[in-house]
Amino acid sequence: MALPSHASTLEKIWHYTYLVICGLIFLFLIAPILIVIPLSFNAEPYFTFTEKMLSFDPDGYSTRWYDLLLTFGMEKPGVVRDSSWWSDAWQNAAWVNAAKNSVIIGFCSTLLATMLGTLAALGLSRPEMPFRRAIMAILISPMIVPIIITATGLFFFYSMTGLANSYIGIVLAHATLGIPFVIITVTATLVGFDHSLTRAAANLGATPTTTFFRIIMPLILPGVISGALFAFVTSFDEVVVVLFVAAHDQQTIPRQMWNGIREQISPAILSVATILVIISILLLTTVELLRRRSERLRGVSPR
Repeated sequence: MALPSHASTLEKIWHYTYLVICGLIFLFLIAPILIVIPLSFNAEPYFTFTEKMLSFDPDGYSTRWYDLLLTFGMEKPGVVRDSSWWSDAWQNAAWVNAAKNSVIIGFCSTLLATMLGTLAALGLSRPEMPFRRAIMAILISPMIVPIIITATGLFFFYSMTGLANSYIGIVLAHATLGIPFVIITVTATLVGFDHSLTRAAANLGATPTTTFFRIIMPLILPGVISGALFAFVTSFDEVVVVLFVAAHDQQTIPRQMWNGIREQISPAILSVATILVIISILLLTTVELLRRRSERLRGVSPR
């Protein structure tokens, strides 16, 4: 934002100082991400920049670690890449199996968290709802309570109920962690919702189901999708709960990265991190576009 022409010297100094401070904070936050991306193309098995990389020698860069994501754990990684090779990679490659598990668990937990979180947000948005603040505090507590405490509690609870070492247990645990994000985003969308629309629909003879799907849902859909994306990212990046409640062969991408750091330090972890950064950027961009669309639908933003 440009300074007004009548700004004093002190105001100009503070303005530019403020911009420099914000730039340094942004650089501090983004620097670790920027470093990971070029390191994932390191031709050598190191986590540091080599002399060839610093001199921009093409021999210092390679996609070998991205290729390793498809071959690590395969029975015959060196054969010609025909249909049998891809079948071997799909069934046996460790990183591919971890990605499949993460996507399946993330999708199921997101679906469950979105349904429950949206219903909870709709209920909490009603002014006649008793104990709204207390219920809201309980529902968003998984976001506030340290994850290690949640994981420990889930471990003992699952041990007594037989859900330990099962995919159902992981899905339920990740849904629990994702519900607060759905509640917060949908509740924020409902702040500007005009409840006279639902009353008008009822006066015209619409059933509650018709009112929900024809009036309420189209208006809050951007918030619901945003909450679902946050729930999916939460599930996709979570590792502590998986370490506590999953079996040793139930690998997800974060757990595979954790095992790679403990057992075999490989720059393939950096290539996975780069892919996750790109996915996160795409998801956050989608969330921002949905937020702007939601503001336009509610008349909050003129554009």
